[in-house]
Amino acid sequence: MKYRTVFDIIGPIMIGPSSSHTAGAARIGRVARTLFNGDPTQANIHLYGSFAQTYKGHGTDVAVVGGILDFDTHDPRIQESESLAKKAGITVLFHEEDAVTDHPNTMRIVLENDQKSMELVGISIGGGKIEIIEMNGFKLRLSGNHPAIFVVHHDRYGVIAAVSNLLAKYEMNIGHMEVSRREKGEEALMVMEVDQNVEQKLLDELSSLPNIKLVSNIHE
Repeated sequence: MKYRTVFDIIGPIMIGPSSSHTAGAARIGRVARTLFNGDPTQANIHLYGSFAQTYKGHGTDVAVVGGILDFDTHDPRIQESESLAKKAGITVLFHEEDAVTDHPNTMRIVLENDQKSMELVGISIGGGKIEIIEMNGFKLRLSGNHPAIFVVHHDRYGVIAAVSNLLAKYEMNIGHMEVSRREKGEEALMVMEVDQNVEQKLLDELSSLPNIKLVSNIHE
């Protein structure tokens, strides 16, 4: 295994006892909040494996709620995140699931308000690192370590080329790209990890392309 920095070895700066159960959970929650792109009124958090067995003792509960409130892993407010979520009008429900998953530290977050809902599945792989493996039923593999662009689109000829050409226009380098679809010709999801944060102007231009339904992003 190769490490990019010393922080890959000693782990992230964080509140809580465990990089896997606390820092990782907070990061998954924060990615969910960013991709939801709004203020949720309800959060259903489904916990699997080790998360389901130890989430209260290891602070996974307060960490993921802190992430949903957009707190970083080292934010001291994480310790009171559940009361802060209640004050913000967010109903938080935890569900301990018995299903066996491929990874023991797996959680599924469903965020909702009156206008929309979003479902995201993430795993905490250790050292505060995470992977997002599903979004709204689409399979993907996203590290969460780099800025990323999410494009929900109709599965049509030329859409991927149009998006790629626009990123080239803005001199955006794609480090990793995945396309997932439920069925041929139906709705699809394109995910691109890029080397720098994305300007709003680029997101607006992507949104205006033919066959694009929704554009979102996460940033460093």
